[in-house]
Amino acid sequence: MKKRILSMILAATMVFALALTGCGSNDSGSSSDSGSGSDSGSEEKAESNGKKVGVAMPTQSSERWIKDGENMKKQLEALGYEVDLQYAEDDIQAQTSQLETMIAQQVDCLVIASIDSEALVNVLDQAKEANIPVIAYDRLLMSTDAVSYYASFDNEGVGRKIGEYIEEKAGLATATEPQTIEFFMGSPDDNNAVLLHKGVMGVLQKYLDNGTLVCKSGRTSFEDTCILRWSQETAQQNCENFLTGFYADEDLDIACSAFDGFAYGIKAALEAAGYSEEDWPIITGQDAEVMAVKNIIDGKQTATIFKDTGLLAEKCAGMVKAVSEGSEPEVNDTETYDNGKMVVPSYLCEPLSLDKDNYKELVIDSGYYKEEEIMNAK
Repeated sequence: MKKRILSMILAATMVFALALTGCGSNDSGSSSDSGSGSDSGSEEKAESNGKKVGVAMPTQSSERWIKDGENMKKQLEALGYEVDLQYAEDDIQAQTSQLETMIAQQVDCLVIASIDSEALVNVLDQAKEANIPVIAYDRLLMSTDAVSYYASFDNEGVGRKIGEYIEEKAGLATATEPQTIEFFMGSPDDNNAVLLHKGVMGVLQKYLDNGTLVCKSGRTSFEDTCILRWSQETAQQNCENFLTGFYADEDLDIACSAFDGFAYGIKAALEAAGYSEEDWPIITGQDAEVMAVKNIIDGKQTATIFKDTGLLAEKCAGMVKAVSEGSEPEVNDTETYDNGKMVVPSYLCEPLSLDKDNYKELVIDSGYYKEEEIMNAK
C-alpha cells in the first residue's frame, strides 16, 4: 500500500511538471510522447512535410493496440508526418476529448480506432465541418458520413477462419458423437464483433442444428454471447458460470473465443475447475498476442488469428497520404461496410489462422516476434 501511494504521488508530480513545461499530454489519455511505443520508428522519420496526423487508439491494456499504435506512428513518420498518438484506456469521454483537441489543433487527418463509434458521431461532425478527413482504423465508424475510408481485416473472414479451424480440429464433418461448445464473442459496440460472429456461425450453425455440436448453456446468438469492451474478466466469469452450471458432470470440449484476452480468462477458469492436459478443450482466439502464442506452444490455447498490424498500418498510412494529397487510395471493398449512413470504401487485409504447427513461419520467421520474446512472455 505504501508503494502504491508513493507511486501515485510521483505520478502526480510528473504530470504537474509536464504541465509547467508545456509538454502537451492531456489528462484523458496517453500521448505519443508517453507510454509504450513513444519512440517507435524514430530512426525512420522522413523529412517533415509540415502536416500533422491525429491517431486515436482505444487502449494500452491490450498488447495488440500498443503494437497498432507503434506501427501507425512509424509508418506515418516515415512519410514525413508529425503524429499525435493518443490512447483513451477504453474511456469513451477521454477519446472524445482527445479528438476534440486534435480538431482544435487543426490536424490534417484523423485516424480513429474507436471505443464506441456511436458515441463519436458529434465529434466526427466537428471534424467534417473543419474539413479534416477521417480514416476508420480496424473498427468501422458507425452512423456518420464524416468518414472517408476504412482500413481493417476481413472481419467476417476472421470468424469464418475460427469456425473452420474448429470444424477441422474437432473433426465435425465426420463426427459420430456430439461435442460440447460455448461461445465468447466480442463487444456489442464494435461492428467487427457482429461480423465475426456471423462468420463463425456461417460455419458452425449447421453442426448446432444437426446436434453434432451441443451448447448446453443455450447461448449462441450474438446478443447472448457478446462481451462488453472485450473484457477478459467477464469472459473468465462467464466460463466459470458455464462450468459450474452446465459442465459439472461433463467436459466442455470447445471454447469458441473471439479474442486472445478471452482465451486467457477461459484458461484460468478451466485450471480452477481442475481441467488437465487430458481433458483440455479446444480454445480459439484472435490477435496472436505474444502470451497467446506462448500458450499455444504450451498447449493451453489451441489457435488464434494472426493479423499483421504492420500491413494494416501500411495500408492506412497510404490512405492518409492519398487524402492529404487529394488522390484516391488503394481499396479492395466498396460494398460490404455500410455504417448506416454510407458504404465506406475499405481496404481489407487477410487474416491467417495460427497454431502450434505454423506459428514459427507466421510470427518468428517473418520477424513479427523474436523467439525469446515469446518464451519470456508472462
